[in-house]
Amino acid sequence: MGDPAENGAAYSEAGADELVFLDITATLENRKTLIDAVKRTVDNISVPLTVGGGIASVQHIENLMDVGVSKVSINTAAVKNADLVTEAVKEFGSDKITIAIDTRTSTEVPSGFEVMVSGGTKPTGIDAVEWARKVEDLGAGAILPTSMDADGTLAGYDIPMTRAIADAVSLPVIASGGAGKLEHLYEAITEAHADAVLVASIAHFGTFTIKQMKEYLKERGIPVRL
Repeated sequence: MGDPAENGAAYSEAGADELVFLDITATLENRKTLIDAVKRTVDNISVPLTVGGGIASVQHIENLMDVGVSKVSINTAAVKNADLVTEAVKEFGSDKITIAIDTRTSTEVPSGFEVMVSGGTKPTGIDAVEWARKVEDLGAGAILPTSMDADGTLAGYDIPMTRAIADAVSLPVIASGGAGKLEHLYEAITEAHADAVLVASIAHFGTFTIKQMKEYLKERGIPVRL
């Protein structure tokens, strides 16, 4: 869909509150996030940037912070080594550490939502709601749950999953995966109890502008920055 730095600059200019840069194949390809692309993005935007994908050490987080990243999003490495969350929070502060939780519907875990790792390709047998509670206890500052069932479908966020996690923790929860209509953004906040919404396809394909999204929410009583 184009160059991330150029897209980031356009969204920043258009009024996005924050940008999220997810290098979704970094873990699968056993490599770190593309630092050069991240730096070019940071240099072209005026809003906070969260970066995720392939982050597996405190040193890697420090490298990203050094080029101006506001927050990092950790998924697979946190599941494999929960101590990384504790160490990262101690080193950088809770507000810098977001835990991404990729999920899928599963009858194998109590909540019905299982944690997936490696870019959403590998099931872990871990209950997503219990994992959310644990990372809150470890000091994480926010949770970014993405439904692998809904992601890319444009059919709406996974409301039950997002709500289950949002209601289980007191941290900010960012709904992710599946937005296709403006109504979906509103539902994520009012029905799924999310604190924020992440969008990708509907912005990248030009379906809606940031302004349209914000005005739609504001007209329905959701506080937004215009």
